[in-house]
Amino acid sequence: MKKVHLTCPKCHSKALLRPASVIFGDKAPDPSAKYYVCARYPACDCYVSAHRRTHMPMGTLADPALRKKRNQAHQALDRLWRSGLMSRTQAYRLLQLHLGLPPEEAHIAKFSMDRCDQVIAFCRQIAKSAGLAS
Repeated sequence: MKKVHLTCPKCHSKALLRPASVIFGDKAPDPSAKYYVCARYPACDCYVSAHRRTHMPMGTLADPALRKKRNQAHQALDRLWRSGLMSRTQAYRLLQLHLGLPPEEAHIAKFSMDRCDQVIAFCRQIAKSAGLAS
């Protein structure tokens, strides 16, 4: 496995690969999952999930506010493809084109608050023009 060196964007501490139980205790949705967690956790509540096989980070470390915003952006985008309006692949490709990003950068887990707001607004605009109920 490739060695990963992540730094917390909030406090600049090192991020460490840890089991889900470090964050969620025995209520972890997937006890086998791994996360990159700020070394100052829980004082600094930044983390990001890791890919199951490669343990590469799925995005960038995020604090609670950014995690919530990313979740909202995912919900907005997921609504488009779950409605049957388009496929999941088409929804992500449309987002990539709208934001002018290369495929490797078009992941909500890498987005800032502002970029998430752009995703939410764009998805609402498409949903509205497609006549999807709010």
